[in-house]
Amino acid sequence: MIKHEIIRCDRCNDSFECKANSYTKCQCSKVQLTINQVQYVSELYEGCLCAKCLLELQKEYQESL
Repeated sequence: MIKHEIIRCDRCNDSFECKANSYTKCQCSKVQLTINQVQYVSELYEGCLCAKCLLELQKEYQESL
């Protein structure tokens, strides 16, 4: 059984290791999004995003307020 897989970010297409089976160790868990930010991101993208893109989208959301 594969614990982690290499996937591509839906936004920038960079590859990263997805650790969905161990969320607290996944790179995306380092980015703390509010429920409104999560909704904003999910309206734009369906798949996983790298931490860099999550941080950029978080900033983009804040600047749009």
